[in-house]
Amino acid sequence: MRSTISLRRVAILLVVTSIAGLGPNPAAAQPCVDDDRYRQFDFWIGSWEVFNPDDQRVGTNAITMDEEGCVLIERWTGAQGSTGTSINYFDPSTATWKQRWAASAGYLVELDGGLDGEAMLLEGHLIQPDGSRQPMRGRWAQLDDGRVRQHFEVRDSTKTWSTWFDGYYVRMGAD
Repeated sequence: MRSTISLRRVAILLVVTSIAGLGPNPAAAQPCVDDDRYRQFDFWIGSWEVFNPDDQRVGTNAITMDEEGCVLIERWTGAQGSTGTSINYFDPSTATWKQRWAASAGYLVELDGGLDGEAMLLEGHLIQPDGSRQPMRGRWAQLDDGRVRQHFEVRDSTKTWSTWFDGYYVRMGAD
């Protein structure tokens, strides 16, 4: 008798909290999966070998989807041993994509933006270990042959943009 009363109380509590919006809501369990804005950067997901414009291998990069499709996690390993990690996500409050990067060399990257045609264009700052900031922009474009080009530029004090990184991503295992 006592366990029956307890089960009834639990059931009533679940119904009340669900009605009040406090309990689990199956319809909202994965809000990022069905919203196309969260899928705009999916072309970058995968395991990649990265080459410079001279076709020299400069590292590997793994981009994975996490948090029920709400974020992309990047894990970079450079050919010389450098590493870095970024979190990339769509912010619905500003309708922009954000990238926050931290590297083993101590620098940070903070970029915001969105789709520019078929490419992802993010702009912000490269932050050095001493705290100095430099304007930076990055562009990710899926190429017709299946590769992805990632091109970063920084702006100097004369307001001139120059290439900071230019990488061509080739899917691992692709022939």
